[in-house]
Amino acid sequence: MENAEPEADRRTIVITGASDGIGAAAARLLADAGHRVVVVGRSPEKTAAVARELGAEHLVADYARLSEVRDLAARLDETCARIDVLANNAGGILGDRSKTEDGFERTFQVNHLAQFLLTDLLLDKLLASRATVIQTSSVGARLFGHLDLDDLDHDRDFTPHLAYGTAKLENILFTAELHRRYHDQGLASVAFHPGGVATNFAAESTSFMRPLYQSRIGKLFMATPEQGAAQLVRFAQTEPGTDWQSGAYYERGRVARRLHPQARDADLARRLWERSAELVGATES
Repeated sequence: MENAEPEADRRTIVITGASDGIGAAAARLLADAGHRVVVVGRSPEKTAAVARELGAEHLVADYARLSEVRDLAARLDETCARIDVLANNAGGILGDRSKTEDGFERTFQVNHLAQFLLTDLLLDKLLASRATVIQTSSVGARLFGHLDLDDLDHDRDFTPHLAYGTAKLENILFTAELHRRYHDQGLASVAFHPGGVATNFAAESTSFMRPLYQSRIGKLFMATPEQGAAQLVRFAQTEPGTDWQSGAYYERGRVARRLHPQARDADLARRLWERSAELVGATES
């Protein structure tokens, strides 16, 4: 492969939500650059198809089942001697309010809790690899989110876009707290908004955003999956502290200036971490 990375620069990059959209586009770009990419997705058929196209490894996990997240972590730990980048890209705006078999509201679990659990289970390997953890967040955090630690499932006020916005806010808070706890041990973290991208986003949702994202006219004004993946690819291949700021949330390639007020609350980030660890039975450190 002519444009492959030199072996010393070749990274092992795990991308979740990589069977379609931004995740699949990022996997293609990073595999083409010569990195070892592990494609993770929910659909066995679509995930295998992307991996086959790239000659890459793949694993399947449904984030609506935390048992599958635990199995995913075990398989990654077994098959990857190191993980240089963990891209927590899985998620999206989902349908009407429903609880998973684990007892959590599905949007909350798929977009935040499962990602928290996967990162926690892989933490020793991520620290040993001096890894980068990337969160695909959204401007929806600022537009729709509101975090209430006493009602993480939005039992009192659920709407699809509120649940989604809050989950994306949780991604930003998780990124900041991950940086605070582990950056001095070599771990880097970053969250980003990919922009409005022409993907299957909101396809399973009853949100008002579904017609926009699923219409031909709406897609004409949106970025391509490759354009949406550009920031993920940048963070995966470049150096924190030199090329970008660890612990930050990015929009349009820059540290976002406009944030939801709760996204700046370091104590809230700490308490969200503690509550998430309690919910999934993680070791709180």
